[in-house]
Amino acid sequence: MEIFIFQWAYLNFPAKDLLRCQSKDVIEAHFMSSVKEADALKHKSQVINEMQKKDHKQLWMGLQNDKFDQFWAINRKLMEYLPEEGGFRYIPFRIYQATGERPYVQKLFRPVASDGKPHTLGDIVKEVCPEAHPTEDGEKKYQVVIHGIEPLMETPLQWLSEHLSYPDNFLHISIIPQPTD
Repeated sequence: MEIFIFQWAYLNFPAKDLLRCQSKDVIEAHFMSSVKEADALKHKSQVINEMQKKDHKQLWMGLQNDKFDQFWAINRKLMEYLPEEGGFRYIPFRIYQATGERPYVQKLFRPVASDGKPHTLGDIVKEVCPEAHPTEDGEKKYQVVIHGIEPLMETPLQWLSEHLSYPDNFLHISIIPQPTD
């Protein structure tokens, strides 16, 4: 029976919708690659490059085994910045759109504007996906969702990145059509 279930799952895998990972090692490598990419955006890779191999392993094992303290002991370093820097260099983010032709949009975006004001969720949405930004009269055609919640558009991006990033250190933002009911 187990072989039948395995074969059924293998043959019916939704390969056009999901990335098939052949082993745990492939999943670990993909995760670590994403963490390194996020650190390159935030800290020019300085934090991840200063870590030892055992730190990388502890980060992965903490995530894999659902050991928050083990994971956070290492991930905390990736979320820190010097006060004089005022935040990360760039915000690691991906915006997913149900109607987009690409799976996600990602570009360089600083947490602070050139005038020194903190960028907000509304700023990044207006820049990357303007049709999802509420109109001047407050009409919303789309919901902007992170971790299943709809943060205020005025929320600073730096704060969102520090507090709502996923374990890969990216801020994953979904833009979905506003429900009609």
